[in-house]
Amino acid sequence: MAISKAKKTDLVAEVSELLSNSKLTVFAQYNGLSVADVQNLRRSAREAGVTIKVVKNRLVRVAMSQSETYKETDTSVLKGQLLYAASSEDEVSPAKVLDEFAKTHPALQFVGGFGMEGEAIDAAGVKALAGLPTKNELIGQVVNTLLSPVNDVTNALSGNLHALLDGVRDKATA
Repeated sequence: MAISKAKKTDLVAEVSELLSNSKLTVFAQYNGLSVADVQNLRRSAREAGVTIKVVKNRLVRVAMSQSETYKETDTSVLKGQLLYAASSEDEVSPAKVLDEFAKTHPALQFVGGFGMEGEAIDAAGVKALAGLPTKNELIGQVVNTLLSPVNDVTNALSGNLHALLDGVRDKATA
């Protein structure tokens, strides 16, 4: 069924907005995935703050050509059935979500991605990004590192306080 020109214009505007707000956009081939699989992917992506779109590559090219950021980006890799994962909140979430899903569904294959400054990222680069910790994981690691000395001092003082109280109790009972 053909899409009307008005619908195509709306889709191009939607993709343009998605690309301009996205910190990372990853695209992957999804040949061989069932509709239920794609719905499960969308559900897990939504929980991680990632938007999954299935749009014709030609419409994505039009949206990119209209954007100042992506105007010069190479779009020659946009071939075949692709789905696009984008996140405006986290730089690695789209790659992580697709990588986790690809572990159980090998039909999903990374093709590449686009950074927020319009740079093209190859499949190996996207795979490397998927191995990085998310923003929240990094914040947790930093907080843990900052609290480590505080916990050490607290534990040391707590141990000395217990020893002092035990000594006072022993003196009182003697």
